[in-house]
Amino acid sequence: MSTPEYIGRFAPSPSGPLHFGSLIAALGSYLRAHSQQGQWLVRIEDIDPPREIPGASDDILRTLDAYGLHWHGTVLCQHQRHDAYQQQIDELIRHDQAYFCQCTRKMIQAHGGIYDGRCGLCQPRLTEGAIRIRNHARTNSFNDLVQGKVTVDERFAAEDFIIKRSDGLYAYQLAVVLDDAYQGITEVVRGCDLLEASCRQISLFSILGLGAPQWLHLPLACAQKGFKLSKQNHAPAINTKQPQASISAALSFLGQPEVDVDSVEVMLQQAVAQFSLDGIPKHKEIVLAATNLAT
Repeated sequence: MSTPEYIGRFAPSPSGPLHFGSLIAALGSYLRAHSQQGQWLVRIEDIDPPREIPGASDDILRTLDAYGLHWHGTVLCQHQRHDAYQQQIDELIRHDQAYFCQCTRKMIQAHGGIYDGRCGLCQPRLTEGAIRIRNHARTNSFNDLVQGKVTVDERFAAEDFIIKRSDGLYAYQLAVVLDDAYQGITEVVRGCDLLEASCRQISLFSILGLGAPQWLHLPLACAQKGFKLSKQNHAPAINTKQPQASISAALSFLGQPEVDVDSVEVMLQQAVAQFSLDGIPKHKEIVLAATNLAT
């Protein structure tokens, strides 16, 4: 029996240029996919227009190209998938597996900070507001290939979470699950900031009757403890003119052997050949030295 093909992905949001933290996720997922002789896809997660910056998607793709991180196939953009998201939501509502909710964040905080499902009990049913899934799967743990067994609070795991926002935008949890299933993703490699979200996504895979991928969460690159590098925190963009130094620093961060400083193609070939899953630090975050922040 042949082994199913490995399909991984890197899925940035176009809210700014790639920074060193983004490079960790991109390089880690690239090396993992290529070490498995698999495909590495790129998806632009552009479902939140208020946070997006014009031209950022093209800038991200140019940066990946400059770093030799060439993807397989066509880049998928989430804005192309709105019909698929809505079709799934309509089906869920039709089968009473999702419902409208008009509770505000303030109201939820007043009841302990976890939504209690009250709008799902309304008769007659509400017909406007945010849309929540009836979360009967309630996944509160999973096995991660780097972090080991991950467990979240059972109240969080049981919450009926939002799949479409009250402003009409599709929620990340729904979009990412449908897109991973659509693209046949077999393993998700990304940062530890999404560990809790993984439990919700596993629940949604189960509710929708879809096979879930494996999970591999990389340590977050942080400027200081609890303060990850991010576009929102104005992390500097990585250098596209001389990417070799950033690639070397990212390999070191990921616990991978050194490679010869050469063309990016040669460096990546060596990195793939030497890739070690066991080398990745089993930490949720790593604080960078000040000298590395502008890499």
